[in-house]
Amino acid sequence: MSGTADPSPPPERAARRPVLLSVGYLRLLLLSVVFGVPIALACFFFVSLQQWLQHQVWEALPAAVGYTGVPWWWPLPALALAGLIIAPIVTRAPGRGGHIPARGLGGAPVGPRELPGVFLAAVLTLPLGVVLGPEAPLMAVGSALALLALRLRVRLRRKAADPHETTVVATAGSTAAISTILGGPIVAAIMVVEAAGLAGPELAVLLLPCLTASAAGALVFTGFGRWTGLSVGALGLPTVPPDVLPDAGDFLWGIPAAALVTVVLTLGHRLGERTHRWTTGRATAVRTVLCAVAAGVFLAAYALLTGRSPAQAALSGQAALGELAADPHAWSVGALVALVLCKGLAWGICLGSMRGGPIFPSVMLGSATALACAGLPGLGVTAALGLGMAAGATTVTRLPLTSSILAVLLLGRDAHNQMPLIVISAVVAVITGRLLRGRRDEAAGGQRAASS
Repeated sequence: MSGTADPSPPPERAARRPVLLSVGYLRLLLLSVVFGVPIALACFFFVSLQQWLQHQVWEALPAAVGYTGVPWWWPLPALALAGLIIAPIVTRAPGRGGHIPARGLGGAPVGPRELPGVFLAAVLTLPLGVVLGPEAPLMAVGSALALLALRLRVRLRRKAADPHETTVVATAGSTAAISTILGGPIVAAIMVVEAAGLAGPELAVLLLPCLTASAAGALVFTGFGRWTGLSVGALGLPTVPPDVLPDAGDFLWGIPAAALVTVVLTLGHRLGERTHRWTTGRATAVRTVLCAVAAGVFLAAYALLTGRSPAQAALSGQAALGELAADPHAWSVGALVALVLCKGLAWGICLGSMRGGPIFPSVMLGSATALACAGLPGLGVTAALGLGMAAGATTVTRLPLTSSILAVLLLGRDAHNQMPLIVISAVVAVITGRLLRGRRDEAAGGQRAASS
């Protein structure tokens, strides 16, 4: 009859319900928790060890040899040592130390065989000042441990592994590992969903195990962080500038500032792609070491140009981002420009030659670029900080929703008023990035046509 609601559910909902309530899927959710807890525990000590080594290299060791601060030349031997360590890993170790940062966070899950190379590359080189974050190695470790646990389970049961179950478990392991370091389980789960481009029944099937594993991982990270007192170096802002309601000036200046952030980071990313092509040619080990030394030169140049610690330009940037947010007025425009230039060049080189994650430095570079524009009349520091983080993360990840949520969580209570500008900045970053990539693809296509 017309006007009478059809009581039967839509076909996609009817198809999804048996899957979500099936014994196999419920067992998969249970596996997400069972695997998620030990994986998060292992990743907690993995990141804690990395943070402890970073403290030894950049704080304890300079003080032990008689320096009151980090000398300007400190990045030169530190990055040279990082290059010497990473060179045999990227040329001989299975998996070559993990994903190439210039290619983003994507790629096939890292298996147990590649786990030692990923572990050594991250723990032994990132603390030496490599301008990359821990997020990509952490996700790789999570997926490798999840696959290892799944293989042990398959051997005990003497049954063949389900390819779909393997994919979901590996993804859940990654989200369990990265859940806290990016601000919580919601950010990790949204990243997986947005990166996979899922919708409909597939969305719920993959999302629930990831949410379950990431929540278990967040609980482990939080609990052990309080019980042990160890730091995991999560991206966070202990103090942010006073919250000010954005006005017309913030939006008028914020849109071109977000576009500028995208241009700066896109140039850095292109440098990473060129560096990767150069290092994967002949003499890979030698060129990798040369790239590491070149990154150290730019970090030392920042210290010479500004008189500040080279540690502000080195490493992933989460500590320097906290300093920048706590007192942005302590940084002159010249210091911010030098930071963006020197750290951006070092970041681009590390993207193509070292191993790590691209997100943390992109957030720092985006914030510094936008705050350098805050001297313009009408653009506030809080608005600049929020739009810089959102535009920077969006440019690298190409995930505007994930980047917006990350910026909102980092700003905390100040995010309520800044959310419209944060979202608009993420949209501007997507459009600007596609325009830049589109022109580049057209130029590359024209060169290929001319050569043929």
